[in-house]
Amino acid sequence: MHRKVLALLAVLVALMSVAGCGSSTGPLIDTVKDNGVLVVGTEGTYSPFSFQGANGQLTGYDIDVVDAVAGELGVRVEYVQTPFDSIFAGLQSGRFDLIANQVTINPDRQNAYDLSKPYTVSEGEILDSATSTAITSVADLAGKTTAQSSTSNWAQVAADAGANVEAVEGFVQAVTLVKDGRVDATVNDSLAIAEYLKQTGDTGVKVAAQTGDTSYQAFAARKDSGLMDEIDNAIDTLQADGTLDRISTTYFGSAVAAPTADTQVPTSDASDVEPQSKLDLILDNLWPMLKATLTMTIPLTAISFVIGLVIALAVALARISSRKALSAAARFYVSIVRGTPLLLQLFIVFYALPQFGVVIDPFPAAVVAFSLNVGGYAAEVIRAAILSVPKGQWEASQTIGMGYRTTLQRIILPQALRTAVPPLSNTLISLVKDTSLASTILVTELLRVAQLAAAPTFDFFALYSVAALYYWVICMILSFFQGKLEVRLDRYVAK
Repeated sequence: MHRKVLALLAVLVALMSVAGCGSSTGPLIDTVKDNGVLVVGTEGTYSPFSFQGANGQLTGYDIDVVDAVAGELGVRVEYVQTPFDSIFAGLQSGRFDLIANQVTINPDRQNAYDLSKPYTVSEGEILDSATSTAITSVADLAGKTTAQSSTSNWAQVAADAGANVEAVEGFVQAVTLVKDGRVDATVNDSLAIAEYLKQTGDTGVKVAAQTGDTSYQAFAARKDSGLMDEIDNAIDTLQADGTLDRISTTYFGSAVAAPTADTQVPTSDASDVEPQSKLDLILDNLWPMLKATLTMTIPLTAISFVIGLVIALAVALARISSRKALSAAARFYVSIVRGTPLLLQLFIVFYALPQFGVVIDPFPAAVVAFSLNVGGYAAEVIRAAILSVPKGQWEASQTIGMGYRTTLQRIILPQALRTAVPPLSNTLISLVKDTSLASTILVTELLRVAQLAAAPTFDFFALYSVAALYYWVICMILSFFQGKLEVRLDRYVAK
């Protein structure tokens, strides 16, 4: 097995070397103009900047601004919607040419990307529960827990204030966590917060304090893209002819979002800082990722699988029961589990149940969702394995006076186990990988640690590759023990 691990490491190193090499295909602006299309990445869930309108089409302040910029360039816009925590990775991988999603200008981003002139200026605000009085200033965030998109500028603002930052995919999720009491607050753009409160009339949260910093938002492209000179010229034109003011007034009632003529682009103060090498980045995060694997990913997998097997056995026996009501209930449960996405099941347990007064902590919530999911899939595996045992085995056991439970324990299940081991092992291996979805409900498992480490460095490939290696090693170990178990179970089978 160690040879396979070494071989995979060699492949990963080679891929990282290739990924680190830029391609000289000419300025991106030439490609954009030749194709007549500017591909733009945006969330589509961040009102009022980028969201789905009543007609199902993307709309919002950022959308209107980038459409106007594209008009100045003489091209059309094609949008790619993606969560904000994945948006920079998508840009680096060439999924789109430009990000239009309130990207705040900061030194790290200036060093890693091409940033345009600012087209929005706003203030930071702290949103907390309407019943809380614990936060009255940014200093009060020290020791508190906030919910933020891990790659957003507001996550860094909260962290710099001493807050423990829980990563979420978007603003709406963050607000939900604040209202449920799972986190203390969330920090975000004053314009976004004002729009949320206006649209929803939500009385469960309130603006607790200002962060005291002004943020400047810009478009982002890959480094040395060649896009920004013409985009900056377009922004200047839109500023001069009043277009930015008109768009801002449409969404905010005044020109509060548009920068003034004397707005200065923040300058980078990190230009002399030598960037961390990929090797150092990987070495620095090997232990944190391994720790998350040992303390979260593996325990979550083991606990969920054991509980899931218990559920699966009960459901499988109910499925083959002669009682129609019991069998129908089991079939309904299996159909629900197999007919809905696992991610949706996680969200229902974690985000929807609190609306009925059922608040479950992240790790137990993940265990509940994964166990129920395993129970639905493994139930059919166990049912098929039980039915594969010849009926004569049942009849013979009844002839010698064995009851139903004794027959199952001593005759049927031991034989069914041989048949069930391979598909159940596949279920276990799938569960190992599925635990990565727990990162969406605040469980800091292996993938979430990789995401958090990649967020400030923007080096997604290296850290995601290490995470993939960890998952692969776990699955290889499980496959090894699966083979040993199959050999042991086959020992006394007549050939």
